[in-house]
Amino acid sequence: MDEIIVRKVESRRNLKTFLTFPWKIYKDDPLWVPPRLSERYAAVDPEKGVFFKRGIAEFFIAWQEGQPVGTICCAIDHKANQDTGMKECVFGFFEFFNDIRIPQALIQHAKDWARAHGLTSLYGPFNLDYEDSYGILLEGRDRPPAILCGHTPEYYASVLDAMGFVPARGSNLAFCYEFHPDDKNLEELTEFSERVKKRRNFTIRSADLKNWKSEVDVVFELINPCLRHLPGHIDWRREALHETIGAFVDVADEDLLLFAEDNGKPIGFFPALPNFNEILIHANGLRYPWDYLKTWWYSKKKIKSASVKSILVLPEYWGAGVVILLFTEMAKRLMAKGYEWSDFSLTSDDNPNTPVLAQRLGAKIYKRYQTYRLML
Repeated sequence: MDEIIVRKVESRRNLKTFLTFPWKIYKDDPLWVPPRLSERYAAVDPEKGVFFKRGIAEFFIAWQEGQPVGTICCAIDHKANQDTGMKECVFGFFEFFNDIRIPQALIQHAKDWARAHGLTSLYGPFNLDYEDSYGILLEGRDRPPAILCGHTPEYYASVLDAMGFVPARGSNLAFCYEFHPDDKNLEELTEFSERVKKRRNFTIRSADLKNWKSEVDVVFELINPCLRHLPGHIDWRREALHETIGAFVDVADEDLLLFAEDNGKPIGFFPALPNFNEILIHANGLRYPWDYLKTWWYSKKKIKSASVKSILVLPEYWGAGVVILLFTEMAKRLMAKGYEWSDFSLTSDDNPNTPVLAQRLGAKIYKRYQTYRLML
């Protein structure tokens, strides 16, 4: 059998091979949304990528008979390891053809790399960003993913299982909520929210995108206190949050970025974005000039879905009705703007609150993802 050799990416040409390899894996998959190549180049550039402010990363390609057959990234998040006390190698950009020898070679290389750097486990997959293309898709192949959600072939999960990886935490879930004008559940929630308004001095306001950096600072004051109860939570850093949110400012609708306040004090944040994957699935990652023309054509069509990536409420306000206020206001605004359904993603099934709440609100699970760990 022809040997599989794993080599480090050390040239611009090989970097292009590394970043465009997914097009070989997903060329016949109608659900795959190609990433924008310009964003991928920026993310892996040590001079531009936000990950490199807190860690290091190297990129590798598996070759067979002179052809690329798989890719992997090995990284150290110094800040996360410091915060958690772990010595983990974060792996990502993990793509491979359906031949067990390929992932075996890639993972063996990752294990050797991790040991050489004094690390004791592999954790992933993440493409350097914990919020983008998270994990391996286990369930949900009836529709494309929403923005920031990933998509992987069916055989990936079984390969990781066969190599001894175990779930790093609970599965991460994407929920779907369909909008119906005569939704009895939404009517009941609206009545409940009205009672909350009468009982408490809670108010809902839209974000001010003219001063978006100040608004991101407000989100930063909320996000870590709101999420620290989650298993495996890694605190957000201010610059990472600014970069993540800043990437969407030009396309966001401030009417869909909601803050909850108690007598003027920020106590919650509930953002929704148009699900631009409905356009990007046709854009081919903007690899060629004609892809921009296709993108322009599809951008003229009405986006049917919105995507909610987080609901933040300070722990001292849990159970006070803030979530219901935010949800009903968001649903009202999305319906008024003509959206047909909303994605809520991602939340872990070991989260003690969000999955139960989502299902109580009438949302249904439509995708399930998993991250893995392998102790060395």
